[in-house]
Amino acid sequence: MILQLSYISTARPTLILADVENILAASRRRNQADAITGLLVFDGKRFLQVLEGDEAKVEQTYQRIAADERHRAIVRLSERRIAAAEFGHWAMASHIVGPVLGDGNVVAQVDAMTADLPDANLRETLRGFARVRGG
Repeated sequence: MILQLSYISTARPTLILADVENILAASRRRNQADAITGLLVFDGKRFLQVLEGDEAKVEQTYQRIAADERHRAIVRLSERRIAAAEFGHWAMASHIVGPVLGDGNVVAQVDAMTADLPDANLRETLRGFARVRGG
C-alpha cells in the first residue's frame, strides 16, 4: 500500500520567486530519489501539497517540510492508503501553478491536472483550493 498525505500551509511574507523555484527543484530531486510523487499547488500565498509513496518516506518528507521555515501554519488535511499512485504518471514530484508561475489561471490548471484523480474528495479539495485562492 501507498501512503497519500495532503497538507496546506502559508508562505512566509519574505518568500520570493527564487525560494519557490528552489523548493520545486529540491522537491524534484529528493522525491525522485525516494520514489515519492504528488502535486504542489502554490498560489502566491499558500501551498497545497499531496505526497504519495512509501509510508516511511512520505512521513520523513512531511516532517522535513513541516520544519521548513519558509512557510508556517501547516495543517495536515488528509492521509489515506491507496493501492496505486494517483500522481505517478507525472515525472516530476511537484507542479506549481498560479500567478507566480504559469499563465495565472489557477482554476483551469488545477482542473486539468486533477481531471483523472479517482478520489473525488481529494480532487475537490484541490479544485476548491484553486477556486478560493485563484478564482
